[in-house]
Amino acid sequence: MTTLAEQFVQVLIQSGVERVYGVVGDSLNPIVDAIRRSGSIEWAHVRNEEAGAFAAAAEAQVTGRLAVCAGSCGPGNTHLIQGLYDAQRSGAPVLALASHIPSTHIGTGYFQETHPERLFTECSVYCEAINWPAQMPKVLRSAIQHAIGLGGVGVVVLPGDVAHQKAAAPVGRHDMLVRRGVVHPPADQVAQLAGALNAAEKVTLFCGAGVRGAHDEVMSLAARLNAPVGHALRGKEWIQYDNPFDVGMSGLLGYGACYEAMNEADLVVLVGTDFPYTDFLPGTKTVQIDADPAVFGRRTPLDLAVHGDVATTLRAVLPKVEQKGDRRFLGKMLREHCKKLEHVVEAYTRDIKDRAPIHPEYAASILDEVAADDAVFTVDTGMCNVWAARYLTPNGRRRVIGSFKHGSMANALPHAIGAAFADRSRQVVSMSGDGGLAMLLGELITVKLHDLPVKTVVFNNSSLGMVKLEMLVDGLPDFGTDHEQVSYAAVAAAVGIPSITVTRPGEIREALTKAFDADGPYLVDLITDPDALSLPPKVSAEQMKGFALAAGKIVLSGGVGRMVDMARSNLRNVKGI
Repeated sequence: MTTLAEQFVQVLIQSGVERVYGVVGDSLNPIVDAIRRSGSIEWAHVRNEEAGAFAAAAEAQVTGRLAVCAGSCGPGNTHLIQGLYDAQRSGAPVLALASHIPSTHIGTGYFQETHPERLFTECSVYCEAINWPAQMPKVLRSAIQHAIGLGGVGVVVLPGDVAHQKAAAPVGRHDMLVRRGVVHPPADQVAQLAGALNAAEKVTLFCGAGVRGAHDEVMSLAARLNAPVGHALRGKEWIQYDNPFDVGMSGLLGYGACYEAMNEADLVVLVGTDFPYTDFLPGTKTVQIDADPAVFGRRTPLDLAVHGDVATTLRAVLPKVEQKGDRRFLGKMLREHCKKLEHVVEAYTRDIKDRAPIHPEYAASILDEVAADDAVFTVDTGMCNVWAARYLTPNGRRRVIGSFKHGSMANALPHAIGAAFADRSRQVVSMSGDGGLAMLLGELITVKLHDLPVKTVVFNNSSLGMVKLEMLVDGLPDFGTDHEQVSYAAVAAAVGIPSITVTRPGEIREALTKAFDADGPYLVDLITDPDALSLPPKVSAEQMKGFALAAGKIVLSGGVGRMVDMARSNLRNVKGI
C-alpha cells in the first residue's frame, strides 16, 4: 500500500527536491518517515522551524530551484511564518508543509489546534489543505507550480492522520515547471519607451534585483544615453560591478550621488525595481520596466509602464534609441559621486587601524578583501546591512542574501545554513550581528550537526545598533538597546565549532584567513565599537528629525570602502568627461 505521505515524497522527488528543512515530531512524522525510507531526499534537521524556512529561502535564491521546509501541527508550523514571509517577499520559490492536527478534531479546540490554511495566506502565493486522498497529487503539484511560476511560497496543509491514509491513485508521471519563461514587452510599449528616452536630455537608470542577467544590456543603454546608473540595495550585486556609470545607492543605507542623479534628471527609468522608499524617488518624470505588472505605479506616479523582462526589453529598445552626444549630466553626477565618497570615506578609515574597540567599517573592508571571489554572504538585518551595502564589492559571482524586504532579525545564520547545504564547496559567510545571532543562537548546533562549512563572522558590539540609531534619529534617548558583553566564541566552542575572539584591528586579517582556510565551520567574534552608527561627519539637527532621514535623504551615506577608488576610476575611464 502506498500512503499519502509516500506519495507526497514521490512528488517532491519528481520536482527535483534534494532536502526538506524542519523539526521532526507529531503530525509530521509520517512524512519524515517516508523521507527516511525514500533514500533520495535528505532531512535537514534544524533547531527552530523559523530557521528551516530561512534556510529554504536561501537555498532557493542560490540555486534558483524549489526548496522545501516543514513544520508539525500548531507551534511547529507557526514557527515557519517569519522565514516564509522573508521567502515570499524575496520571491524565493519555497514549498512549506504545514502539518495539522487529526482531521476528526479540526474545529473542536483540540490540543495545538490552529488554522494554518488561514495563517499562511498572507505570506504565500498558494495555501490549500489536503483533507482526503483524492486531492493528491493535484494540490501538492499546484502548490509547487505556484511557488515556481509566481516566485513565492506555496503552502500545503496536511493532517497527520490523512498522511497515513492509502493513496487514492498512483502519482504518475508529470512534467513539472522548473523555471519561468521570459516576458516579451508589447511592441507599442517599446516604441513609447524609445520615444521617451530619445526626448529626454538627462536620463538616470535606477536598477533593482530585476536586472539580474541584464548587466550588459543596462551598460549598453547607459552608454547610448550617457546616463548615470544607480541602484537599490537588492540591485547592487547585479549591477554595480564593471559599471563605469555608477553613482551609488539610494535609500536609507544609500551613498554617493544616486539621489541627486534621479532628482536632477529629465527622466528616471526604474529598471527591475520595486523600491519602496517613496521619499527618495522624484515623484515625476518616471518610466518603469518590470516583468511583474503588479508593481507598476505603486511607489510613484508613472509616465510609462513597460511590461517585460529587463534584458529582453532593453534588447528590443536599444536599436530604437539614439546616441546622445552631451555628456555634461553624466560627468556632473560622476564628479558629485566621487566627491561625496571622498568627503565621507576619510571619517571611517582615518586612524582606526590601531584603535580598539574595532571599527566595524574597517572589519567589513578586511572581510571584503579576504573573502572568496564567489563567496555567498548572508547578512543580518540592522547595521550588518549597512556594512554589507558599503563594503562588500560585487563582481558578478558573489551573492549577498539578506532579509532586505521583510527586514527580519536573525536571518543571516539560517540563510547561511541553506546556502551551505546547496553547495558545500562554495564559501558561505554569515555576517551576523550579535543581536541577530542571539535570537536564533541554537542554529550553531545545526551548523555543527551537519558539519556545514559556514564561516560565522559576528559583529559583536553588545548593542542593537540600528535600533539605537532609529531612536536617536527620532529624537529619543536610546533605551533597552545595550547589554553586557557575551562571548560568542565561547558559545561556539561549547557546541564544538572552532572559534576566535578578535579585539584588535591588526588581528582581523589573520583571524579571517584562518577561519576561511578551515575545512568545516568556524566562528570569528569581532568585538566592535557600539558607537559606530554610520553617520556622516556632519549632520544637522534638521536632518536628524523624523524617519527621513527623509529630510536629508542621504543621512546614512557613510564610509564606502573601495567604492571611492571605483568612482575615481570611472571619472578617468569615461571619455569626454
